[in-house]
Amino acid sequence: MITIEINGDSRQVPDRMTLTALLEWLKIPRDRVAVERNLEIVPKGDWDTVVVAERDRLEIVHFIGGGR
Repeated sequence: MITIEINGDSRQVPDRMTLTALLEWLKIPRDRVAVERNLEIVPKGDWDTVVVAERDRLEIVHFIGGGR
């Protein structure tokens, strides 16, 4: 297990997970989120290859529909 920060909270997660695997592990649907890793937006096309590392700081932003 490694320690990372997700949206300001310290979390223990399995080591060597890609962003795709992490989102699945957290049960977060991938179709309505954006991910920032260490202050840089990670393109959705890179989620299968970017591996989360010890002390990474992630911001996972959920898109919410609405309006007219």
